[in-house]
Amino acid sequence: MVVEEGSPKSPEAKLGLEVEDLWDVQEPQLSPTEKLNACFESIPVSQFPRTSPSEVIEIRSDASLGEAVRLLSQNKLLSAPVVDVDAPEDSSWIDRYLGIVEFAGIVVWILQQSDKKDGLDAAEVFAKALQESTGPAVAAAANGMSSPRYRSSQPGSPKTDGNFFELLTASDFYKNTKVKDISGTFRWAPFLALQPSNSFLTMLLLLSKYRMKSVPVVDLGDRKIENIITQSAVLHMLEECADLQWFKSWGSKKLHEIGLPLMKPNRIIKVEEDEPVLQAFKVMQEKGVGGVPVVASGGNKAVGNISIRDIQFLLIAPEIYKDYRSITAKNFLTAVKNYLERNQKGAPLMNGMISCKKDDTLKDVILKLDSMKIHRIYVVDDEGKLEGLITLRDIISRLVHEPRGYFGDFFDGILPIPQNSRV
Repeated sequence: MVVEEGSPKSPEAKLGLEVEDLWDVQEPQLSPTEKLNACFESIPVSQFPRTSPSEVIEIRSDASLGEAVRLLSQNKLLSAPVVDVDAPEDSSWIDRYLGIVEFAGIVVWILQQSDKKDGLDAAEVFAKALQESTGPAVAAAANGMSSPRYRSSQPGSPKTDGNFFELLTASDFYKNTKVKDISGTFRWAPFLALQPSNSFLTMLLLLSKYRMKSVPVVDLGDRKIENIITQSAVLHMLEECADLQWFKSWGSKKLHEIGLPLMKPNRIIKVEEDEPVLQAFKVMQEKGVGGVPVVASGGNKAVGNISIRDIQFLLIAPEIYKDYRSITAKNFLTAVKNYLERNQKGAPLMNGMISCKKDDTLKDVILKLDSMKIHRIYVVDDEGKLEGLITLRDIISRLVHEPRGYFGDFFDGILPIPQNSRV
């Protein structure tokens, strides 16, 4: 591969040029999908751009939930692999790792246990944490002074002893709960790793057909994680390749021409704007989905989206956690937007409802998803009514297909992935 002067220099773009070289030598009678399958089968996952060392974070199985939350927050991660501290030193990666835990899964578990524990109501736990966090800490959180950006510009500003969520997870009820104790709960994923020599095609199939949200790449010699490839990272790679011929053969097609959206309106799980926001998170847990659209009462017009990641705002935004039981989905969206504006933070919820039309091209959708850093987009008609849902997984699934017998015994010894799990 020769990269000419003026060519894109990002690792993703260079990788795209390698796919382009392979594309050019494929047999002309092959379909575009068959060509892409052959291209991606020829590229090892070791060539996928690596995360920075600080992002390959492991959480010990004996870490408390509070420690896990702080580690994820400090490194701005949504999830991390859990290493089994009780596993023998010579154990394989299958035995070395318990799975992958998500920040959102921890929050859901905490809220569940607060409601289930005999004689202890979640509201009482929240109230106690609020009492312990009065004074400068709450004032700072409410006025945005706890954000790193504010503190760096105001050296003399008050420093918090910990936000509301940290106080909650530090209580007697939670401090002895270890990460391993919640293994297998909501949003817990099996640890299914690739070796550096495995192909891009294998990785893409795991992230699409086999419902993985992220795929670790493990060096069997060092028994260490070299990289973690996420659906979002793959989407960003596609965005960087938008002007290449192999991408155009696929990305220039309109959504309805390639069978998207896969999920039709009658199958979309949604909540009405006047329902309690807790109902939205309850539905996500029960149905195994990562987000739900908020629709106008009594209709099908989309007015917003709530992701499972947004559950964090139940615990960190003062105007929300004080009324977390009664706040409606509509008021939750408004309160989160106000909170983010005050704290000068960007998030998908700041942008309102992100949607597309059936006549949009796949390239249009990829560019929008990547720029907004979101995992799903809703297809709407001219009146804003829901016509379908497209996830990152759906897009990747339209890029490649699984050859017959491709995986063989690859999944032997791996915990089965729940059939009904969806992102």
